[in-house]
Formats: sequence, C-alpha cells, structure tokens
Amino acid sequence: MAYITTPPNKPFVFSPLCQSKKFQNNVLVLNSGHTDLKLKQKRIHTSFVFNYVDKANRRKFLAIVNAVSVEATEPEPEPIPEVKSGGRILLSDVVVKKKRRVYFGRKWTTLDICTATIVLAIHLLSVFAPFYFTWSAFWVAFGLYVVTGLLGITLSYHRNLSHRSFKLPKWLEYMCAYCGVQALQGNPISWVSTHRYHHQFCDSERDPHSPIEGFWFSHMSWLFDNNGFSERCGGPINVGDLEKQPFYKFLENTYILHPIALGVLLYALGGVPFLVWGMGVRIVWVFHITWLVNSACHVWGKQAWNTGDLSRNNWWVALLAFGEGWHNNHHAFEFSARHGLEWWQLDMTWYVVRFLQAVGLATDVKLPTQVQKQRMSISN
Repeated sequence: MAYITTPPNKPFVFSPLCQSKKFQNNVLVLNSGHTDLKLKQKRIHTSFVFNYVDKANRRKFLAIVNAVSVEATEPEPEPIPEVKSGGRILLSDVVVKKKRRVYFGRKWTTLDICTATIVLAIHLLSVFAPFYFTWSAFWVAFGLYVVTGLLGITLSYHRNLSHRSFKLPKWLEYMCAYCGVQALQGNPISWVSTHRYHHQFCDSERDPHSPIEGFWFSHMSWLFDNNGFSERCGGPINVGDLEKQPFYKFLENTYILHPIALGVLLYALGGVPFLVWGMGVRIVWVFHITWLVNSACHVWGKQAWNTGDLSRNNWWVALLAFGEGWHNNHHAFEFSARHGLEWWQLDMTWYVVRFLQAVGLATDVKLPTQVQKQRMSISN
C-alpha cells in the first residue's frame, strides 16, 4: 500500500490502485507489486575465470557470466497456483477468493486479545437492554448515536480527517474528532490510517477489510488480527498530517480513558439503564453500522460508477449510516464531501456539512465536477 504523507493544507487524492497490471510472462500482479513466482536459477561453474581476471574485476565478471547463464538455461516460469474459491457470498456475485484464518490456527497477540475482549464485553453489556429499558435511557443512546456516529465517525473521522473533503476551524475539528473517540472504534490516527489503506488497496489482497477474504472478515474479524494487518499494510505512516498535531497524539496515547470516563458519567447520571443503553446498545449499534459500510457496501447494491472495485451504493446502509451507504459514489469521488450525489440519495452527513458551510464554519468544500463524473461514468 502506498503511504500518503500529503500536507494537511492539501486534499488527499487517492489513486485508483485497485486495478491489476500485466507484466512479462503474463504474470498477473496485484497492487503489492509482488508475485509468488519463484524462478529456478542455474549457475554455471565459473572458477576458471579467476586465473585470467584480476581480483578487482572478479565479482563483476561473475555477475555477467551468471546473468547470461540464467537467461540461457532458465526454464519457463511455473504458473501461479490458482487460489481456491470460497464460493459466492449469499445474494451477491462477489466471490470469496481465500478465507483468512482469524480465530483458529494462528497466534493471538496481546492487542488481538484486548480488542476481542472489549468488543465481546460491549456486546454482552447490550444483552441486558430489555431488562433496563427506560425512555430516558433510550433517548440518551439515540442522542449519543447521532453525536458519535454522525459528528464523530462519518463527518470527522471519515470525510474531514481521512479525505479532507472540507475544512473546519481547529476548535470544531477537534471537538468532532473527540466525538469519534467516544464511538470506541479507535483513535483518529489509527482509524484514518486504516481507511486510507483501504482506498489505496481496495478489494485486493492488501485491503485491510475486503469481502474477497470472506464476508465476516470484512465486517469485523479483521479487527482481531493486528499482525496480519501490519503484514499487509505496514504501520500508520500515512497519517503524518495528524501525527504532527499534539491533540491527535494525545488522543492516541490516552484513547481508552475517554470512553471509560463517559461510562462513569452515564452511570452517575442515570445508573445501570444509562450505562447499558448509552454504552452497550449505542456502541454495538454504531459498531455494526460502520462495519456494514465495509462489508455490505462491497457486496450488495448497485454500481453507478466505474471504480474498478467492489464498492456498491446501498440505500438501507445509507439510511442507517448517515449517508455512508452511497459507497460506490464515494469510491468514485473520494474527495467529495457529498456522498448522496442524486437529490433522492439521503445523506445526513452532507446536510450537516452544508449547514456548516452556510454559517461559515465549513470551508473549501469539495464536490465532483461534471467532467469528473463523465470520466467515471460506467458507460465509458
């Protein structure tokens, strides 16, 4: 995955690297630029040249002789073995090329165990929701769903920080990013880094979460294999714009403390019902809605644009995820602050951005031009 270190005053433009390229010998190379092809090289005995070549030229002469030998004697490349298909995903034309082992057959790291424990604990907490239902707890959960999901994840983490689709005053940018921390999906640096990698290697073997490795892998299982993620993508070195800002480094270093503090506050204000609904139900709800953008929106829906990947426009995910479900639109125009490009495509996040623009708080709001739309048209 290419690492992006564009300065924060310029928009991030992610090149469509999802398409394959063909090189010599008809070897199909995906984004990583590597293949599993192993060439068997045959060296010839070269000791006879040492009697005629001085020591300074021995290495150079040996390389030339071996190169000629390889070219003359190298056999035809062995064909790359076909990846065993995992079958089609239900009600979709997406084929699982290779299911990745996540839960069994590998070594779990401490970070994997901690991540899985937190996700499991939040799900278990939400199980108590029917026993602690109150209308006040319900509305607290709904309000936090909007604040952390819309302002935190879709507006801040995604459209503002990941893609720089618009600019906000720093006080407002930081406030919205803090709302994202309370969604318990990671600190801004790690979330943005993962998402930029997703666009760089969309639906390839180096994509952090693609359904070509299984629906549930793209939905949530990828979260529990941090070593696998590092092997495919590397470290978070594509977020230099965020790492040089002390506020985001502070959130990275103290991340888990902030949701804990919110949980304590909710318990103090409304007891167990506020804790169960405000932390359990609300976080699980926002979890799966966000994850559906990674999974469902690459499996079910329609493609309006020629993006070269599996991204789809999915109306019901868009309804739940504040407009994020118009995912094919987003992959076609990653820089765009608006995902619902048609008048009938509901996009709550865009309406908030548009309001902030009207009152002078959102500036440099980016939208696709007609020329760009024509270029990405599926008919081309």
